[in-house]
Amino acid sequence: MAAVDTTLATQIVGGFARKRLFAFAVPAMILLYLAYTAVAFDLAGLASRARMDNAAILLSDFWSHKTHVTRDNRTGEVTAAVEGEAKGAYPAGTYPDWVSVAGTVTTIDLGTGHVVTYDASGASMVVPDYGTIDIRPEGNRLVLTAPEPLPDWINASNTRVSVTTPAGRFNYTRSKVETFRYQAGWELFFFTLDSPFAGKGPLELAGLALWGDRVDPDRSNFGYMVSEVWTNKMWRHSDVVWALFETILMAFLGTMGAAIIALPLGFLAASNFNPLGPLRFAFRRVFDFIRGVDGLIWTIILSRAFGPGPMTGALAILITDTGSFGKMFSEALENIDDKQVEGVRSTGANSLLRARFGVIPQVTPVLISQVLYFLESNTRSATVIGAIVGGGIGLLLTQAIQTQKDWEEVAYYMTLIVLMVMAMDSLSGWLRRKLIKGE
Repeated sequence: MAAVDTTLATQIVGGFARKRLFAFAVPAMILLYLAYTAVAFDLAGLASRARMDNAAILLSDFWSHKTHVTRDNRTGEVTAAVEGEAKGAYPAGTYPDWVSVAGTVTTIDLGTGHVVTYDASGASMVVPDYGTIDIRPEGNRLVLTAPEPLPDWINASNTRVSVTTPAGRFNYTRSKVETFRYQAGWELFFFTLDSPFAGKGPLELAGLALWGDRVDPDRSNFGYMVSEVWTNKMWRHSDVVWALFETILMAFLGTMGAAIIALPLGFLAASNFNPLGPLRFAFRRVFDFIRGVDGLIWTIILSRAFGPGPMTGALAILITDTGSFGKMFSEALENIDDKQVEGVRSTGANSLLRARFGVIPQVTPVLISQVLYFLESNTRSATVIGAIVGGGIGLLLTQAIQTQKDWEEVAYYMTLIVLMVMAMDSLSGWLRRKLIKGE
């Protein structure tokens, strides 16, 4: 008896020892793998190559805009434009209130003591606590005069001088001199500079909309304001709304089309509805194949076959989701309660009626829940797919990123995408409660 107790105690102690070893071994293996990953992907080198100054500029571009004040060194013409775009250019001879032009001298007050001056022979910039940066062209090169040693926020060569300060940036080349002033907000979001409502405050706009004299005799001020916002050339609100509609339409057509196709195929892949094993096997492998290939791959293939467009994106979603829905629907059908089907059979109902009244009511909550979840998920996916097939908000987002300067538009589109996904989440949740729980 004592020998049995000793053996049992040894087994118990050995079991605890193995569990303790396993508890320490798994975290140790994970840590070793993370360490290997850090070396394999050169995380230290990545951190050393990171340009935090560029990251700070990028983040500031998300929530601010910059006004370009440019002088053509060949003609002497001085222009001002928001984001440097012709659509945001100030009318000829007009400038922001922090820019003054007197003859050949242009003075730009960037605030906090930073002042840029363009004159007939060059340009200069006064930086508080540093001094004056003076640039004069001589022949084919630029001569820079500034306190030594030059700080790292001044980049100078014989053909280009760039100065970056918290108040703004200043670039001088042989062809032009340009000053950028950053200001908070998405400028010209509602009205461009050529609009009669540009520069007016909310109260003034409200007064014009409610009781002010008509700016255009043929329409009300409120209607005129709505038209100006809708056709804004800088932010293209009408194009953005249409792009959002295209994105939602791609997700809806792809998801609902896949559900309609996958439901009958799910019956053919379910063992309790299709007794032919080879046929069931074939359908299941088809489901595995089309859902095993990522939706982006199908997008590229279809765009090559049918050309770009929102419908191509919808087809890519349809193909991918048909495989996923086919697998889920067949599994849901295999787990139904046969008693309900037998009850319908006892009434003399045929196969179609048994499926309609004995099977569909059981699987409907699962089907609706999964379809609505995929619809919400595909709304996000349609953004990326749209960037490939040339449709929806994804295309506008990609175009804004490719310019490398319209980062405030990138932030705008990202905000709209998040709001769209939140709206679809709320809508799918409401529909789920209505259709499944009857609330």
